[in-house]
Amino acid sequence: MTPERARERLSGHPLDAARLVLGSVVTVGDVRARIVEVEAYGSPADGPWPDPAAHTYPGPTPRNQVMFGPAGHLYVYLSYGIHTCINVTAGPDGTGSGVLMRAAEILDGGEHVRTRRGVRDRDERLAAGPGRLGQALGISLADKGIDLLDPGSTVRLDLAARRGPVAVGPRIGISKAVGLPWRLWLAGHPSVSR
Repeated sequence: MTPERARERLSGHPLDAARLVLGSVVTVGDVRARIVEVEAYGSPADGPWPDPAAHTYPGPTPRNQVMFGPAGHLYVYLSYGIHTCINVTAGPDGTGSGVLMRAAEILDGGEHVRTRRGVRDRDERLAAGPGRLGQALGISLADKGIDLLDPGSTVRLDLAARRGPVAVGPRIGISKAVGLPWRLWLAGHPSVSR
C-alpha cells in the first residue's frame, strides 16, 4: 500500500483506523514488531467523535498538537511520568484522534529489546502492554511527530493486509467513556496485555 493510500485509510473514524493498525508491523532500526492490541481514541467535544478519555478532548495544546495534524504520524506521551506510550494519529487533518498501540509481538531484534528492557520475560511478553512496547521499541518523546508512513522515517508502520480473528472490548486504564468497545486485539494472541 502506498503511503498516500495508507494515510487516506487512516483518515476516517478512529475505530476504523484502529482496525487498520491492528496486525500491522512497526519497525525501528533492527526491531520489527506486529501490533496485536490497540485502542481507538476520538476527538474533542466539538469534533465528530467526542471522547472525554482522549488526549485531544480539551482541544489542541502544545502536548497533543501532533494529533491534530495529518493521519499516520507518531504521537508519544509519558504515562505516570515514566512509561512511553505510542500512538498513530488518525482522522482528517485538523480533527484530532488516534490509535494507541497497546501490545506487540516482537518479530525481529529480540536481543535489542531484551537489552533495552533489562528483563527475562518470555519472548511473547516482551512488548505485552503499552509501556513495555514503547520501551521495547526504544521510542522517546523526541520521536513525537515522525511520519510513520514515510519509507525513510526512523520509525515506520506498514499497515497489515490480514489480521486473523479480532476480539473487541472496552478500553483499559481510563476513568471516562469506559464503556466504549474501542479496544481491539488479535484473539488468543499470547502478546496481548493482561
